[in-house]
Amino acid sequence: MALRQTELRPLGKPVGRKEDPRLIRGKGRYVDDIMLPNMLHLCVVRSPYAHARIRRIDASAALAAPGVKLVLTGEDLAKMNLAWMPTLAGDRQMVLATEKVLFQYQEVAAVVAETRAQAEDAAQLIEVDYEPLPVVVDPFYALSPEAPILRDDKEKKSNLIFHWEAGDREETEAIFREAPVVVKQDVRFPRVHPSPLEPCGCVADYDTARSKLTFYVTSQAPHAHRTVLALVSGLPEHQIHVISPDVGGGFGNKVPVYPGYVCAIVASLKLGVPVKWIETRTENIASTHFARDYHMTAEIAAREDGKVLALRVKTVADHGAFDGAADPSKFPAGLFSIVTGSYDFKAAFVEVDGVHTNKPPGGVAYRCSFRVTEAAYLIERVMDVLARRLGMDPAELRMRNFIRKEQFPYRSPTGWVYDSGDYEKTLTLALERIGYEELRREQAERRARGEFMGIGISTFTEIVGAGPSHTFDILGLKMFDSAQIRVHPTGKVIARLGVRHQGQGHETTFAQIIAEELGLTVDDVLIEEGDTDTAPYGLGTYASRSTPTAGGAAALCARRIRQKARKIAAHLLEVGEDDVVWDGTAFSVQGLPGRSVTMKDVAFAAYTNVPEGLEPGLEASYYYDPPNLTFPNGAYIAVVDIDKGTGAVKVRRFLAVDDCGTVINPMIVEGQVHGGLTEGFAIAFMQDIPYDADGNCLAPNWMDYLVPTALDTPHWETDRTVTPSPHHPIGAKGVGESPNVGSPAAFVNAVVDALSPLGVEHIDMPIYPWKVWSILRAHGVTE
Repeated sequence: MALRQTELRPLGKPVGRKEDPRLIRGKGRYVDDIMLPNMLHLCVVRSPYAHARIRRIDASAALAAPGVKLVLTGEDLAKMNLAWMPTLAGDRQMVLATEKVLFQYQEVAAVVAETRAQAEDAAQLIEVDYEPLPVVVDPFYALSPEAPILRDDKEKKSNLIFHWEAGDREETEAIFREAPVVVKQDVRFPRVHPSPLEPCGCVADYDTARSKLTFYVTSQAPHAHRTVLALVSGLPEHQIHVISPDVGGGFGNKVPVYPGYVCAIVASLKLGVPVKWIETRTENIASTHFARDYHMTAEIAAREDGKVLALRVKTVADHGAFDGAADPSKFPAGLFSIVTGSYDFKAAFVEVDGVHTNKPPGGVAYRCSFRVTEAAYLIERVMDVLARRLGMDPAELRMRNFIRKEQFPYRSPTGWVYDSGDYEKTLTLALERIGYEELRREQAERRARGEFMGIGISTFTEIVGAGPSHTFDILGLKMFDSAQIRVHPTGKVIARLGVRHQGQGHETTFAQIIAEELGLTVDDVLIEEGDTDTAPYGLGTYASRSTPTAGGAAALCARRIRQKARKIAAHLLEVGEDDVVWDGTAFSVQGLPGRSVTMKDVAFAAYTNVPEGLEPGLEASYYYDPPNLTFPNGAYIAVVDIDKGTGAVKVRRFLAVDDCGTVINPMIVEGQVHGGLTEGFAIAFMQDIPYDADGNCLAPNWMDYLVPTALDTPHWETDRTVTPSPHHPIGAKGVGESPNVGSPAAFVNAVVDALSPLGVEHIDMPIYPWKVWSILRAHGVTE
C-alpha cells in the first residue's frame, strides 16, 4: 500500500506516482493532442521496393489535389542542402530518397495538405518510376565478394560498416590452445522492434515574425534533438524550442531523428504555418529504428571441474541501410564487450562486424544499454551449453565462476570496472525462493513419465548509467546530465532536469530524491522535464541512465542548496555555521536539539532575512559527470512445461531477483521489472521481424508482430538484494532494463532444459510452438 506523500524522508518508500492521476484519467497531453491555428498535416510517401533506382517522380497530380499545399521530394531538399541528415552513429541518412531507395518503406516524398485525409489521398497520386535492383537481406551474404555494394554515396566501397574488437586476442588464443574443455554455440538474437503505444510524431511551428521554430516531438532526448536539428537546418539553437510533452513509451525508438521530423520542419519554414506529422503503426514498425539482429558465435575454454578460463566471441550485426545505431562513438558495437557477464574469466576476445543490408536503419537501445541484452543472452546460453557438456548443474557452474564480492571493484577482461555486487547472494536467494532442489526432483519424476519440464537460469550483469564523459557521447556530445532546483519562499520546490520520462515515474522518483535531501515532502517538489527553453542541457532518458545520471545530479544539486541553507540557518539560529547540524529534516544547534529551523523556515528567510553579504534566493544548478557506470545484476529462474501435442510452452513460474543498488521507490521498481519481464517474454516466444528474399517486411503491424496481452503474460514473482553503488551519490544503479536483459536467456534455457533428454542444445528465439512441435515430431514424441 502506498504511503501518504506528505511523510518526510521518502527515500525507499512506495510513494504513489504523482503523474498517475493525470495519465490514467486520460488527461495526458501528447503530440497528437497539439492543435494550432492554421495547422497543416504531412503524409510521407514510401518505397514499395527494398532496393531500386528512382528514374522519375511525378507529383503534378498530387499538387493539383484538393487541399494540397506542398509536395517535397529529395531534389527539393537537395536545393536547400537538406537532402541528408546525420545519424547517431556518425553515418548519414537520406531524408527523402533521390537516386535510389535502400529499404522498403524508405521515405521518397512528403505531401502537406489541409487535412490528414487530403494528404494521404494526394500521396496516392504521386507517380514514382522505380527500376528494381538486386536485394541483400542476409548480412553474411552482404560481406561476400559477390554481394552488390549498397551505399554508392560512401567512399568505402564495401557493405562492411565497421570491424570492432575488445579484449586480448593473443592471451585468449593461448588459453584456448591449452584448455581441456572447449564448447561452442551459434546464437541469433532476432530483429525486434520497441513498438511503443504512441508512434513517433511532431508538430513544427516556425514563427516568421520571431524567426523561431517551436518543435513539439515525441522525444526521449529533447536537447540532443535540438542540437541535431540545428546542425541539419542551419537555425541556431537559441531559435529552436523543442518541447516533448507526455510521451507514450519510447524504449529507444524515440532517441533518433527521423526524416518525417525534417520534412515537417522544412514544410513549416516554407509555408509559414504549423505542420503536423504523426506516423502510422506500420510506419513505426517498418521504417523507424529496430533493435537487436545480432548473429553471434561464442566459445568458452574451461577446466574439467567447470572453472571458465577464456571467452571468444565473433558477431555479425545487421545495421540495415544506414547505420543509425544508438551507440557511443567509441563503441560502435555498444557495450557488447560486457559479454563476460557475471563470471571471472581470465581472458576474453570479442569482435563484431557491422554490416549494411536492404533493411531499415538502426538499431536502437531497446530497453538495454547499447547491446547489453544481446551480450547477456549469449553468455547465459553458452554457460548452459558448458554445464550440459560437463554434466554439471547450471546453478553450480555459475556459483563456481562468479566474480566474488571481495573482488569489487572488478576489472573485466574487456576493460570495464564493475562497481559492486554480491552475485552468490542474489542467486542463493533466487534458488531458495523458487524451491530449486524440489523442482529438480519434480523434473526427474516427470521425465520418468515422459513429460517435458524445464528449469532455466540466467544470472546477468547489466552496465548502465551512460554518462561518464571520458567514455560516452552522442555525436560528440558528452553524456553527463543535469538538474536545476529553485526553492520558493514558501518552501515549495520546482526542479527541472535534462532527461525526459516516457512513463518511468520521474515526477515521483526525482521528487523523492530531492525531498529526502532537503527535508521536505514529495508534495513540496514539482518536477519539470522536456522543454529545452527551461530545462538544463541533458542527454535524455534511455539506456537506464536517468537515475544513475540525472538522479545523481538532482541529489548533488539539492546538497548544493543545503550548503547555502546552512549559512542562513546559522544566521537564524544566531550561531556559527560550524555549530549547525542537519538531521535530515531540520537544522539544529549542535548539542541543543530544541533549537532548530526547517528548510521551509530557511526558504522564507532566503528571500526576507539573509545574513549580510550573502546573495538572496535559494536555487542551484548541477551538471553531473559520473565517474563510472553502474552495474546492476540479477538472478532469474524460469520453470516451463511443454505440451507434447502442440509444442506450446507454458511458463509455470518465473522468479526475478534484482539488485539495482539503493531502491528509491520499490513500487516503481516493481512496475519496471514487470514491464521488462513482459517484454523479455515477448522476445523469447513471440517477436521477430522477418524479411523475404526481396526485402519485403513480413511483420509490419500488430497482427503479424505480436505484442503480449494480459492473457499471454505469466505471473511474475520478484525479490531483491541491495549492494549500493559506491560512487553514486545515493548508491542507486538503475533497473529499467535489467528484466529485458536477463529474462530471454532464462526462458530459452528453460525450454532447452525441458527438451535436453532429446539431445537438444539450442533453439533460436522466438520459440514458436511449431519449432518445438517440429523437434518433438522429429524425435517421434508426437505426430
